[in-house]
Amino acid sequence: MARDLSQKDIDILKKLAPECGDLTCGGSGHMFHAILPPVSNHFAENADDFAERIGRLSDEELGYITEKILTGEEGLGCVAVEDAEALVKLIHDRISPEMAKKVIAAYESGGECER
Repeated sequence: MARDLSQKDIDILKKLAPECGDLTCGGSGHMFHAILPPVSNHFAENADDFAERIGRLSDEELGYITEKILTGEEGLGCVAVEDAEALVKLIHDRISPEMAKKVIAAYESGGECER
């Protein structure tokens, strides 16, 4: 689900991808409308890099993103499978196994990637 990023969203995106100069996708020229898909698709070099980047999140930030996923405000459709797996592991380890299961369900029932 596309949304306008709040200042909190922007701060988290820049924490995960400090090299993000502006909030525009280089490929499409469109503004980013989520946090995780741009990190997965534009900034992380591979799954290990993505895992390292999301590991920078505080528990509060991770909980915030998790809530956005569960409400459908943070789409995972464009996130690579191995990156989604790293996110679920982090949520499992730092928030709870129950929340990780909910994120898996959201990922599996999520829509297609809108590029």
